[in-house]
Amino acid sequence: MKLWLKKMRKGYGKKLVSIHAWNAWIVVILSVTGLMLIGGFWRETLGIGRVWLKWLHIAVGLAMLAPVVYYLFLASKHWKQLRNKPWQKANTIIVLALLIGWLLSGIILWQFKLAGPRWSNAALLIHDLLTWVGLPYIIYHSITRTRWLKDSTRRTFQVSEPSTQIPSVPAPNTPSSDTEESETRSTPAAMSNLRADKSFHHQGGQLQDLNRNKGSKIEKPQPVYTRRTFIRSAVGIGLAVTLGPTFVSWVGKNLKFDNSIDSMLENDPNQLVPLPQPLSASSPPIGGGAEGHFRVYTVTPIPSFSNANWSFRVDGLVERAQIWNWEQFVKLARTVQVSDFHCVTGWSVYKNTWEGIPLKHFLEKAGLKPGAHSVKFYSGDGVYTDAITLEQAQMDDIMIAVMHDGKPIPADLGGPVRLVIPQMYAYKSVKWLNRIEVIDSEHIGYWEERGYDKDAWLSGASQRFPNITGS
Repeated sequence: MKLWLKKMRKGYGKKLVSIHAWNAWIVVILSVTGLMLIGGFWRETLGIGRVWLKWLHIAVGLAMLAPVVYYLFLASKHWKQLRNKPWQKANTIIVLALLIGWLLSGIILWQFKLAGPRWSNAALLIHDLLTWVGLPYIIYHSITRTRWLKDSTRRTFQVSEPSTQIPSVPAPNTPSSDTEESETRSTPAAMSNLRADKSFHHQGGQLQDLNRNKGSKIEKPQPVYTRRTFIRSAVGIGLAVTLGPTFVSWVGKNLKFDNSIDSMLENDPNQLVPLPQPLSASSPPIGGGAEGHFRVYTVTPIPSFSNANWSFRVDGLVERAQIWNWEQFVKLARTVQVSDFHCVTGWSVYKNTWEGIPLKHFLEKAGLKPGAHSVKFYSGDGVYTDAITLEQAQMDDIMIAVMHDGKPIPADLGGPVRLVIPQMYAYKSVKWLNRIEVIDSEHIGYWEERGYDKDAWLSGASQRFPNITGS
């Protein structure tokens, strides 16, 4: 084992540089693909390509394991080189913590069905937090340290500080050369020694006389504000300006700053009157209030509705097609239920109190014609659709929701009316729902066309049938 480790650590200086380079490329690819995956513009533009992008992100994330593990074999020797450099030690710890944190949280998100919603929710928060804190740090570190990596005398794994005296190089036949030559020939100190030795012989001993007479070296005057300091400052300011607002927005949306339903309703673009009045089971909500935070994902700009442009219809293979305007729809008898809400990207909101009309009631009232196979749902954005089979549509907890925790559903969360299918991932719960059509065949929904599962069942869904409270 010792011989194998010695072989692994041979020329470790160059290996550390290679590891740094590989990590830099991995972080760049993960950053670009990750930001594209959460961006609304790319969600719509990439189409099915988003699924391939997701798998590229996963594959590159798993590839991060290789340089991290490789470094661990070199870490003990590297750590010895940093024993008198506390800032560089701290930097190494920070970067390793970021990489390992990204890797572990990413694996949980990749295997979210096995991990379960609570682990996935925590992993997504950690993954995002590491991204918004760690990404600017790594970019800043990489850009400002590029010249240091190219300059062998300034690398963090330098063996010793440059001396004011002329260093000497061990003779090839000395005992130390047999054991240390392979490990030190590529280190900054050794390279510095070689240059100093050659310079000494080239000058014919003049430098030695100069040192003997002067006793000290001549120091060049240093500028107050160096080019390297300027680069560091410029990069830091640029990152603060470009990524700072996004980070603040992320904090606001995920750490309870201005993320309540009330704040969404204050800025709600929907202008529908009258507002629905909550049932007693909704106010206060029988679920005790939702636990968690919704993340707003859309494939189109968020639409807005008023009494003039909103309607709701049930048609297709039904005996009695029907259409309601807002004033009529808000008078329909509603029920209340409590359920969890799980997004396929890993986050969840627990104990939501929904108030609305069970899907079964609409289908029973409309009556089904022979040949009916599936129920198709249309979003008011004019783009998004999805569907479930008639058998699935008989589940008691599928609801056409009008209220959340005793308040109208804001446009950000899919209001004024949205579909809720608690036992499936949320991409099935169509937002801004305004039409239900009974069709004679299956329908491939928006995300199913782009690689998502047609049946979005949660783990253990068949055992979860919430009670429904009557109006």
